[in-house]
Amino acid sequence: MMQKAMFKSMTRSLSIPHFGYADEIELDALMAVRAEINAQSPTCPLFIKAYSLALNEFPLLNSQLVVDATAANPETTAKLVSRPQHNVSIAMDTPNGLMVPNIKNVQVKSVLEVAAEMARLQAAGQKGQLAQADLTGGTITLSNIGAIGGTYMSPVVVTSELCIAALGKVARVPKFAGSKSNEVVARHAMPVSFSADHRVVDGATVARFAQRWKQYLEHPMSMLAAMK
Repeated sequence: MMQKAMFKSMTRSLSIPHFGYADEIELDALMAVRAEINAQSPTCPLFIKAYSLALNEFPLLNSQLVVDATAANPETTAKLVSRPQHNVSIAMDTPNGLMVPNIKNVQVKSVLEVAAEMARLQAAGQKGQLAQADLTGGTITLSNIGAIGGTYMSPVVVTSELCIAALGKVARVPKFAGSKSNEVVARHAMPVSFSADHRVVDGATVARFAQRWKQYLEHPMSMLAAMK
């Protein structure tokens, strides 16, 4: 049953014209902040909160494209529906296969609240106890496939959404200490891959959204300043 559902959803998703974008994010400053909060806590809740903060400036990526597929000319029925709630879907590898529950209303949650809800969803996913409410209503997706491995990906946009980002594996890599320095230092870097629905979203919008998200993660104080 689960494989049949995946077959149907992926077939629909792959009919969407995708635009891809990739970048790399340095995480040393964010990891230092995490260590002050709780050295054992995952960084993903911080990624999710920063994702939501970036969406505040690029609400298009949180919208839904609604098309009447039964119409004689479906393209004439297309309309964008804005969604104020940031329900961030998290792709999870579970004993029952790929599941994509979502953390609702991230825009009003603290990082600790995001972490608690993520832990609840992960536990429910491992036990096969995710509720229908957990699996519906997502507005944008984040996939932490890098927890398993890999660098750059080609994530597939969910049909009810416009954008998805896939996180690659964090690695310690050599970097120049500054733009005018020849000194090489070790940094923690994470490759990130985006896909967006190119019927609605242009490449420049994806790039600007990605750069804003990157700024929040590389400069955590700017993320703190943006929180309400």
